[in-house]
Amino acid sequence: MTNAQWFLLVGGLLLARGLTAPMLQRLPVTPAIVYLAVGLLVGPTVLNLFHFNPLKESALLEVLTEVVVLISLFSAGVKMPVPFSFARWRTPVLLASVSMAVSVGLVAAFAYTLLGLPLGAGVLLGAILAPTDPVLATDVQTRHPGDRDQLRFTLTCEAGMNDGSAFPFVMLGMGLLGLHELGEFGLRWALVDVLWATVAGIAIGLMSGAALAHLGRKLRGNPPRHKLMDDFLGLGLIGVVYGLSVLVDAWGFLAVFFAAVALRQTELKLAAAIQDSPDRPQTDQIEPEAADACPDNDPAPTVSGGSLVFKEHLERLSELMLILLIGGTLFLDSWSWRAVGLALFLFMVARPVSVLIGLMGTRTAWPIRGMVGWFGVRGIGSLYYLMYAIQHGLPEELALDLIQLTLIAVSLSILVHGISVKPLMSRFWRYRRRLPRKTP
Repeated sequence: MTNAQWFLLVGGLLLARGLTAPMLQRLPVTPAIVYLAVGLLVGPTVLNLFHFNPLKESALLEVLTEVVVLISLFSAGVKMPVPFSFARWRTPVLLASVSMAVSVGLVAAFAYTLLGLPLGAGVLLGAILAPTDPVLATDVQTRHPGDRDQLRFTLTCEAGMNDGSAFPFVMLGMGLLGLHELGEFGLRWALVDVLWATVAGIAIGLMSGAALAHLGRKLRGNPPRHKLMDDFLGLGLIGVVYGLSVLVDAWGFLAVFFAAVALRQTELKLAAAIQDSPDRPQTDQIEPEAADACPDNDPAPTVSGGSLVFKEHLERLSELMLILLIGGTLFLDSWSWRAVGLALFLFMVARPVSVLIGLMGTRTAWPIRGMVGWFGVRGIGSLYYLMYAIQHGLPEELALDLIQLTLIAVSLSILVHGISVKPLMSRFWRYRRRLPRKTP
């Protein structure tokens, strides 16, 4: 396709998406299915107007998916409800750790025994496909910072954390393939890739987010006397936190998610402290412009809240572009029994079993376990890990095989989860309305 044709296609899709937004909300499927269908139509599957080669364009695709995941992780972190409590976070932490490890192991065993892949490639494939996606799972994730629904919180928080917790398994798979140093008996992997990178990433995120919240409050004053560029601050926080993490070999995805969590929670705690302060100025003592900017009954503006809408718009635009490219990579013969069988195993066995094992012994309601076990949406994060491995020396023949397996798994996830999300969620809400209301 020429540049002019690309502009026409993408521009037409954006116009159609904007004009038909109310109609798309009433459809029984998600918009991602529409984007995928367009990609399949104009790609080599049907019209063959263009073909996107992910192996040749792996460097570009790695950067694109990396940026999209970072923005999505920040949005997910900002929407985490406050205050923090261990009881509420216990379930997603178990899903991002125990369930993650079980899922990687099950996929690795399937790939090694039935697909004939080397053990290292099986572990790498498991790590690529295990994390759920924060970009494509919008319909089952937290919608706004005040949303306290337990199911949506669990899925959002899990997706925010497991894009970072999958990285040690990616490095383990690459190490077994000879592409990464694991150390004697895997000691370096355990100490550096698991312990240090995880703890350091979380610490960098928490400290950076809290620091920005205090700095923003100090510069804004009370009430805010001038508006900061919240979008710039949000993007700047992502860039600084991720850059610091990469410099010290910490997991940047974890750092960005927890930076957003710390930013939001610290801002709201500071705002609450000021509201309760006896020294808080009365409305009649405030200059007219300041009073108009922050009415007494409205919450004080926050960096996290101000930048959220912009980040979500970037998410939606990125989702359209990347799913369009996915559709443009697939041929008819890409839908092999190997790839389809792996995807079905992932959805029907690996994800549900890993959730059941991870949540064993918790008080999570069985309907929620069932919904979490089904809605493990795979997407942009899986593409990033695959491109990361390719850029770090994955052999071409093996890379082509993993590309086909991953793209089919992501495409089928878009289809089966996109078709089932609205009817299953409607049924779940009807079930919840019949129960006594509880705060998760």
